[in-house]
Amino acid sequence: MTAATTRLLVDLNRSPGHRNVFSEFSRELPAAERDAVMRKYYAPYRETIERFVDRAERSGRFVLHISAHSFTPVLNGETRRADLGLLYDPRRRGERSFATAWLAELKARAPQLVVRRNYPYRGTSDALVTHLRRRHGERSYAGIELEVNQKFAAATGWSALIATLSDALAAAVATR
Repeated sequence: MTAATTRLLVDLNRSPGHRNVFSEFSRELPAAERDAVMRKYYAPYRETIERFVDRAERSGRFVLHISAHSFTPVLNGETRRADLGLLYDPRRRGERSFATAWLAELKARAPQLVVRRNYPYRGTSDALVTHLRRRHGERSYAGIELEVNQKFAAATGWSALIATLSDALAAAVATR
């Protein structure tokens, strides 16, 4: 499922009570309007993903959830030194193993890319995947967050990057 709501309105990846679920622009809305935003945009997105994972688990299937995000190349004056980040919970063996396999496939296909583990954020920070990890065990669910440096959004190589990510992901999945 692809989100079609900007985090400038509501951050679909944050827990409902997280201090940054609303942006600097929407945080000051009256409570009734914030509630309406949560009902119209936040809840349907989260509930759709939760239902999908729940159904898969009940049917005995394993879910590998890739949640894709972007990050700004410079934050608070500090240049972030990565092109891609793979975020996962290092305590979950399956996530750690899959991130290692995906990283290896990315390096084989695009050695020029700087790909880091649990960067620029920790893989255990508040996110939809951390919420789903609490609901689902390692045997049925693995959540990996892919963080892409926003410098690629305006670059002519965007399509090539997407193809590389997809090919590497398919290869990593095939090895599991």
